[in-house]
Amino acid sequence: MNLKLKVTLLPCFLILLISFTQAQIRLPKIIGSNMVLQRNQVVPVWGWAKPGKQVMVKFSGQQKNAIADDQGYWKILLFPLKTSLQPQKMVISSDTTTINLTNILVGEVWLCSGQSNMEYLMKLVHAKPAKGIDSAALEILTHNPQIRLFKVKKELSTPDVTTTGWNESGGESLEQFSAPGYYFAKTLYAKLHIPIGMIVSSWGGSRIEPWTPPSGYANLPIFKDSFVKEPILIDSVVPGKNYQSMIQPLAPYALRGFLWYQGESNCMTNDGMRYADKMQALVESWRKAWRNDKLPFYSVLIAPYYYSKRKDHVPHTPETLAEFWEAQIQSLKIPGTEIISVTDLVDKLSDIHPSYKWEVGRRLAMVALAKDYGYSKVIYSGPRYKKMQIKADKVTLFFTNANGLKTNDGKAVDSFTIAGNDGKFVIATAEIAGSKIIVSNPAIKNPVAIRFAWNEAAQPNLVNNAWLPALPFRTDGKTWKYVKPE
Repeated sequence: MNLKLKVTLLPCFLILLISFTQAQIRLPKIIGSNMVLQRNQVVPVWGWAKPGKQVMVKFSGQQKNAIADDQGYWKILLFPLKTSLQPQKMVISSDTTTINLTNILVGEVWLCSGQSNMEYLMKLVHAKPAKGIDSAALEILTHNPQIRLFKVKKELSTPDVTTTGWNESGGESLEQFSAPGYYFAKTLYAKLHIPIGMIVSSWGGSRIEPWTPPSGYANLPIFKDSFVKEPILIDSVVPGKNYQSMIQPLAPYALRGFLWYQGESNCMTNDGMRYADKMQALVESWRKAWRNDKLPFYSVLIAPYYYSKRKDHVPHTPETLAEFWEAQIQSLKIPGTEIISVTDLVDKLSDIHPSYKWEVGRRLAMVALAKDYGYSKVIYSGPRYKKMQIKADKVTLFFTNANGLKTNDGKAVDSFTIAGNDGKFVIATAEIAGSKIIVSNPAIKNPVAIRFAWNEAAQPNLVNNAWLPALPFRTDGKTWKYVKPE
């Protein structure tokens, strides 16, 4: 074939290819065989076809029709579905194409995201078991068809995510999946005995800004100066690239909620209280993408680690992490959010990837069970500071979630410091008095402030009767106000 003929045929080939593509039904990769559909909610099913074509979706006794718009986009809404442990088939068809999706269950679906501690693979837990415990090896060998896994690959691809699709839990699909995400699913399944679908979309080392679309920041006054000139930068970072490639294409797939384990990269840049604003931008933009402002959003307080020993672009002190913790905890003022602490799950303070990922997943699941599944008696949080009362040279601290206060090592309560009017903090004695803590130091006659676990190396031993650790705090700390966008 000569060059002239090749040049002549190439446009024709492209036209035929485009015509063929438009004539077919195309689905987003999140919709496929082996998926779990969210129960008790309206379930969107969408895709693309030739403009003007009618598309029909049949599932679980329902039949819905849609007409592809002038861009080829179509969407139907299935009525809320009941739990189904038995595999079902979904048929999606037009006058020229039929797609059969098989092995579909109906249950609970969660999306988990963040950086490396959420990304942390089950095979890595197997390779580096904590203190000789290798439960991950047994999990990988276990096939549970009631837990389904969908992993988004770390590629900035558009217009859809890059993935191998939905898979039943076990073997290679489980080896390559998020350990916290899997153990969250395992705990829910053990309690609920219904199908669980887990979607993971995470990227090690990523900051929060790329996971949030620019519109999320545009809605908050504190970031308005970032939109004065192009390109838009949030603290020198381009927002939205991970969101555009790895989150947005998943919406509006019906979900129960989100799990978030991220912050180490933002702590390294000394975000401090600014991280609470970024959390609001993230949470509200994701909820907006799913058109549900009540979707729960549960996160993890990042673990103790020697940030002050790092050589980053900005210097750190032993209190840099504590100030970041403060912002994470303050972000709980965003409606529908919760957080777990993992200060007791660290073997090496030089390891930014602490062990015990199964416990991280379990604790997140405890939050979901209590908040979303009616297990009102499940304790999901350790003690949280509420208020203080000063009387003479002693400070009485009041907490929530404080039934059965004790120490996890049987020793005296540690990690408390106290300061007088000079603002100099010294080690304090702390005594448990029922659900309260009484703090003092003989050298401080007129105390004014208390700090607890206010150091990057803090692994406090104060827990409640569920053996969950108390959250770090300072009584002289900064506060953050949640302002609902207009």
